[in-house]
Amino acid sequence: MKKSTSDPLPAPNPPPDYGRPEGGLRRRLYAIIFEANTPAGRLFDLVLVGAILASIFVVMMDTVPSYSARYGTAINFLEWGFTALFTIEYLLRIYCVRHPLRYATSFYGIIDFLSILPTYLALFMPEAHFLMEVRVLRLLRIFRILKLTMYVAEYQMLGEALNASKRKILVFIFFVLMVVLLMGTVMYVVEGPENGFDSIPRSIYWAIVTLTTVGYGDMTPKTDIGRMIASLMMLLGWGTLAVPTGIVTAEMTSRRGRAAPARACPNCRSEGHDSHARFCKDCGAPLSS
Repeated sequence: MKKSTSDPLPAPNPPPDYGRPEGGLRRRLYAIIFEANTPAGRLFDLVLVGAILASIFVVMMDTVPSYSARYGTAINFLEWGFTALFTIEYLLRIYCVRHPLRYATSFYGIIDFLSILPTYLALFMPEAHFLMEVRVLRLLRIFRILKLTMYVAEYQMLGEALNASKRKILVFIFFVLMVVLLMGTVMYVVEGPENGFDSIPRSIYWAIVTLTTVGYGDMTPKTDIGRMIASLMMLLGWGTLAVPTGIVTAEMTSRRGRAAPARACPNCRSEGHDSHARFCKDCGAPLSS
């Protein structure tokens, strides 16, 4: 039987379920921390994103010797402030879910833990003896940038678009590999070792650099035929770079048109209601249109 074109489209993947509390303080904290379709939830996300970006900036400044020597005390103070903030956030997330272990062992839970761990480890590792280890561990603070993914609404759509387009992208990558293999082999024959193309792998390297319009200049064709081939490779490179972008963009546009906006209940703040729902599925309160 032919499927009706009026059948509802599948809903987007739901967020990870760590267990919503029934009520009380934990339920209110859950609504603020994990549900973004409320004023308090949006404000929490904005403040946390700002703190993550600011902490990453502090980490980068700490690696600049002139800034680290001049503002080392201020940088250390800011780092401890951000660590305290993210520690409180991490503990609140564990406190307000019904399945703390499920959250702690999830991708975002591990990232949250790694983002605060290095600062505490530095207390127990004297830099006089473990300077290199401490500096390497401190770089783990850059994991905080991964925390941004749960606050970017388009991140999930981008991942789904890439996954839906993977077959087309793989076919395109194989096509590009064939082009650079063939053109690299041709350039090896045309130019030869006397012009720097002394092996097919090095010639393929030149083809990749030319096709991607990078142009390092370490290998350049000397013959007229070689320069003509290089010109064709450069022109082909413009179109080559645009193909995967067009594939993913088309898929994202298609998904954006099918996606229905999520709504939150104004009474209990629960999310995940159908677009045509008039009442909350949890508390029965009327939903705003």
